Amino acid sequence: MRTQSKRHDSGAHERTVRASISFPEDQYHVLERIAAENKVSLAWVVRDAIDGYLKAKWPLLPQGTDAEDAQQRSDTA
Repeated sequence: MRTQSKRHDSGAHERTVRASISFPEDQYHVLERIAAENKVSLAWVVRDAIDGYLKAKWPLLPQGTDAEDAQQRSDTA
């Protein structure tokens, strides 16, 4: 998998990894409907759902998906 750097509105860079994920057809259609209703991309819906899952599953990790960045900062401090 290739890591990419994305720039957000704040100007900060965040590394991302592209992944190919398969969903059952009924789940995919629900995700598409949620995205359309909220006027966001399907990818955004999936990232938001995963972020919520990670925060609920491992509440001790700093900021859910930013745990790796936090670890790197502590390693360099």
